[in-house]
Amino acid sequence: MEHTTPSSEGKTKNITLRSVLAWILGIIFLIAGIPLLFTDFLTGLVFIVSAALTLPVANKLLKEKAGMTLSAGLRSIIVIILFIIAISVSAGKKEDVSAVQPQASAPVAEQTIATTTPSKPVVTNPAPAVSNTKPVTTPAPKTVQSAPATTQAPTPAPQSDRASVLVILKANASAKWGDNYQMVKYEYDNQVEAYDWVVAQTKYPSIMAGAKQKWSNNYQMVKYEYENQVEAYEWVQAQTAYPDVMVKAKQKWGTNYQMVKYEYENQVEAYKSL
Repeated sequence: MEHTTPSSEGKTKNITLRSVLAWILGIIFLIAGIPLLFTDFLTGLVFIVSAALTLPVANKLLKEKAGMTLSAGLRSIIVIILFIIAISVSAGKKEDVSAVQPQASAPVAEQTIATTTPSKPVVTNPAPAVSNTKPVTTPAPKTVQSAPATTQAPTPAPQSDRASVLVILKANASAKWGDNYQMVKYEYDNQVEAYDWVVAQTKYPSIMAGAKQKWSNNYQMVKYEYENQVEAYEWVQAQTAYPDVMVKAKQKWGTNYQMVKYEYENQVEAYKSL
């Protein structure tokens, strides 16, 4: 009489050091990449893609849905290449900002000279008025007439300011694209359009000052930063629930309203799940 023992039909899952490291690195990339999407989109995107390539569950889905797999070596090479691209692009942005700042000082000095020189003729106009005050009170109307001269004097200032900024924008576009004149013109036109838009904004001056401080003469990014921060600021102001959570988010991130909103939403979601 034969005696057979039933074999277990379940499969034993083998947990290796490689899979554990893949999970750890994938989660680290994912956690680091989500906040970076709001501050440095390209770097954040690199982290998210790296997480997708590293996490075993993503590779499993790729195998099931697309019928293809990537070896560990190929995934590692792709992740390294993505990080090299992100580092080179971010370094290029820093070089553009540092190259713009010393150029901006020269036009400012020219503006101060241009604005001080017209003031001399304006000062000489009241001199005859003082000498003519002796006969009667007729000099009074002359002093009134000199007032429009003082009001008209500042009017060229915005034009000279814009002209100096246009020189900077053209130099930046040329430095960025070299002899690719189509891209130079495209970059210059977009920056000029963004500059005119930025100058026209009068609401939320503190947010605009922060955007200019962050992006300097890159007015496309100044406009982008201002719009996102204003949208986040108005959203934050509209929240009335969980005031303690909002206070802590503001204390942590200050005037970075995008991160205040992000912090508040995550904390509230965690609080509700308790």
